[in-house]
Amino acid sequence: MFGLLEPICLVTYLADESNEELAALGHRTYWDGYFASRAAPLGRVPAQVVHAAFYSFADGEAARHIPSAWETIPPETSFAAWQRGSAASVRRILGAALAESPGLARAADLTTKAATSAPTQGRVMYAGWRTLPVPSDPVTRLWHSATMLREHRGDGHVAALLAAHIGGAEAHVLSALEMGIHPPESFGRLHHLPKQRLAEVMDGLRERGLVDTDGWFTDAGRDTKHRVEALTDELAAPPYDALSAAELAELIAELEPITAALVAAGSR
Repeated sequence: MFGLLEPICLVTYLADESNEELAALGHRTYWDGYFASRAAPLGRVPAQVVHAAFYSFADGEAARHIPSAWETIPPETSFAAWQRGSAASVRRILGAALAESPGLARAADLTTKAATSAPTQGRVMYAGWRTLPVPSDPVTRLWHSATMLREHRGDGHVAALLAAHIGGAEAHVLSALEMGIHPPESFGRLHHLPKQRLAEVMDGLRERGLVDTDGWFTDAGRDTKHRVEALTDELAAPPYDALSAAELAELIAELEPITAALVAAGSR
């Protein structure tokens, strides 16, 4: 399900429409719009809360955008623009024949059934999304519910990282190595950090035996990454308990052509 739904969510970050909508509101940078919109379901919380919920951003990054990005543009306005742009991206990529098809509407209904059925305990970002109205337009509803499930999965991933004693920057190192990026410090989510901070992260992973002296995975590091991902998958399963076996099979069948079109376009 992650593989089928993730390309729907990625238009928000890879396609142009959301950025254009947010820039039109007056957000000066991509990250102003990102923090203003993604954090909006939490309400007007302090930067420390956004930092905790997002987990993997460097110290001080959330505070550079929250609450300043909300001072002139209300959170709900940014979120609406983010949603509107994302749905426009999905609609453009799919084309009218697929975007307006009964299959997409059915996929939206079943995705929403799953997305609105899981317990919220311990799921801060997901709980915030559960307070939002579900859109009536099928394309917007599909993006909305897919992204709600993404945040549900993200909350579980944070729990899995915490259980493995893996911090946010450390998680990026492990992800970079899993993707074959070396040195991992060159990964886009890490390379901007101060060199001293990067050295501290790498030294800490070496001391724990998760990376070797050359900055590659050790067996223990690879096993730790795999355990985190396996637990993330396990914790992401509850929403789909709301679907019968027949409904889940139907959802997969209806999503396959949608996902294929988005993957072919690179979700942009």
